[in-house]
Amino acid sequence: MKEYELSLLFHPDLEMNLDPALDKVKKLIKSAGGKITKEEPDGKKRLAYPINGNEYAIYYFMDVELPAEAPAKISSTLEITDEVIRYLLVKADPRRAKYLESKANEADDSQEEKESKEE
Repeated sequence: MKEYELSLLFHPDLEMNLDPALDKVKKLIKSAGGKITKEEPDGKKRLAYPINGNEYAIYYFMDVELPAEAPAKISSTLEITDEVIRYLLVKADPRRAKYLESKANEADDSQEEKESKEE
């Protein structure tokens, strides 16, 4: 299975009750044989330009693992889903994961140095 990043823009009217739309997307991913490894809501933001008359959207990001045939199935379903006004499904860059891991290690090392200086 390959790693992908899924960015979703949900309709702004779903701000108070986003759970059914999220459940729909999660079921779609699981039914295609995928697995969600990370979820990150980013809240309601103003769009750079109106999409279908909407000036705002609810941003949501997911890291997913999918089999080879799943991205096509997911894309075709998300295109006709009313709750999702835009989406972007791209293959994850392995260099990004290494970079984030090295940053986390640096943060841990600096925290340990601070603690040892305090003692």
